[in-house]
Amino acid sequence: MNDVAANPPADPALRTRLLALVGQILDKGDGQSLPVDGRLAELGMSSIKMVNLMLAIEGEFDLSIPQHDITPDNFRSVASVESMLARLLGLKP
Repeated sequence: MNDVAANPPADPALRTRLLALVGQILDKGDGQSLPVDGRLAELGMSSIKMVNLMLAIEGEFDLSIPQHDITPDNFRSVASVESMLARLLGLKP
């Protein structure tokens, strides 16, 4: 279940862009049907796909993810990646 009400986005456009990247990497269309709190590993994210996601995020959002932010907790779910991105981009929660 994609529980947007229980986990409102810091920036709806950021979530939409992130879901599109995850959906593309997982071959699941635009990603809008993906659960934001679902574990990426359980959705089919392999270690190679995770590296591709990190590179895609850096390209899409024109940033470099600091090494200390590349942790399992930050890449557990779409919501956790979104939270990290909002922080890196200086968005208010």
